[in-house]
Amino acid sequence: MAKSYRKERINERIRELIGELILNRIKDPRIGLVSITSVKVSPDLSTAKVYFTVMGDEDTRKETREGLKSAKNFLRKTIGRDLKIHQSPDLRFVYDDSLDRAMRIEDAFGRIQNQSDTDTEAVDDVGEDSDVAKDAGNTRPPADDDHGDSDAAEDIEDE
Repeated sequence: MAKSYRKERINERIRELIGELILNRIKDPRIGLVSITSVKVSPDLSTAKVYFTVMGDEDTRKETREGLKSAKNFLRKTIGRDLKIHQSPDLRFVYDDSLDRAMRIEDAFGRIQNQSDTDTEAVDDVGEDSDVAKDAGNTRPPADDDHGDSDAAEDIEDE
């Protein structure tokens, strides 16, 4: 239990430290408005996956990843000093697409809501006295007498 707690503390400290360094010390123009979303250190602390997000298209993501890779040695050295460990983890930068997925889901919900609103408006546009409006409000199945097929209902009851 203590090791997982230590690993979580290291993950969080590396995430905070890289965020601070990107904001204050790294001046690479390829690294724009980037956010470090999480860090996952391997159990032996030899590697760390650094998940990041950046606003922009695929080219912006690639440029940001290249800028982060070029700053990797500086980041490793600073992390090693801050954490007071002999060998700092090898940093691997991974684009975190969870924000993109969340935005796609939100867009899908928005389209569903718009479609629902459109369908409701179409029903509202039909006059209240029309057969369509009466059928839309009728949620119960028609009675057997309405079908004119009362013999079929009697056959089911006889079984």
